[in-house]
Amino acid sequence: MKSIRILLLVPLLAVALPARAAANDDDPDWAAFGHMLTLMQTFVRIGMQPNPDQALADLLGGRNPEANQAIASLFAGATAEMPEEYRARVASIGRDIAGYALKNPVSSAAETISIDRSLQARKDLTAMGLRYYDEGQFLDAVKRNDRLAVELYVAGRGVNLDAHTWNGRNAVDIARDNGNTQLADLLSRSLPARR
Repeated sequence: MKSIRILLLVPLLAVALPARAAANDDDPDWAAFGHMLTLMQTFVRIGMQPNPDQALADLLGGRNPEANQAIASLFAGATAEMPEEYRARVASIGRDIAGYALKNPVSSAAETISIDRSLQARKDLTAMGLRYYDEGQFLDAVKRNDRLAVELYVAGRGVNLDAHTWNGRNAVDIARDNGNTQLADLLSRSLPARR
C-alpha cells in the first residue's frame, strides 16, 4: 500500500532533523519536530480511515491543508540556506515524485488485504440481509444511523457513496440532517475526490 511506503519515509525525514536537548519552543529544531509529528499523525489517521487510498490520494494531490502546512514548513527550514535555483529544483522534484506516486499506485500485499476486507464486508452485508450493491439500502442505513452497515458499505465498495435520494440529498446530507456528525464525517472522508 502506498501509505506504508510513505509512512516509512517519514521517520527517515525525522532522522535528518538535528537532535537538540533545549526545550525552547522558539527553537527551529523543535518546530521541525512538531511538523514531523503533524505528518506522522496525519498518516496514522489516514491508515485508520475506511478508504485510506482515497485519503492518501488527497494528501498527495495537495488537498490536506494541515499536511501541506507541515510539509511547506519543513521544506522551508531544510532549504533555508540553499540557493534559490536549487531550492526550486528540489521543490520541482518533490512535486514530480508526489505526482508519480498519485498516478502509479503500486500493487502490494496491502492491496490484497484491502480486497480481502472489501470481500469480507460484502459477505457481512449479505449475512445481515443487505445487498452490498444496493444504493437504496445504503441510503436507508444512513437514514437509520446504522454506522456498522454504513462502514460495511464503505469497505465493500459496491455502491456509489455519493448516491442521491429522489429529492437530491446524498448520504452526507442525510447524516447531517439526522444530527449524526460522526457518520457525516466518515462519509465525507470516504467520498471520492471531486475533479
